[in-house]
Amino acid sequence: MTNAAPIDDVPIGGGGIRLGQFMKFAGLLDSGGDVKEAIIDGYVLVNGEVDRRRGRQLQLGDTVTFDGRTVRVCP
Repeated sequence: MTNAAPIDDVPIGGGGIRLGQFMKFAGLLDSGGDVKEAIIDGYVLVNGEVDRRRGRQLQLGDTVTFDGRTVRVCP
């Protein structure tokens, strides 16, 4: 039995989106500066692994985890 947090689906209405943009769009953080710091400091996981590239292109089905919340890129 696991206590994994639920994954929230966030529809983006298209094919891909950059990590920094998605974090703001999904409401994980409010400002671009905060997003940049969180990513550079290694607090953001993409598909379960630390990714320090704010401009990383996310694809449908990718998950982003920050501060105990996981969201998934959906169409």
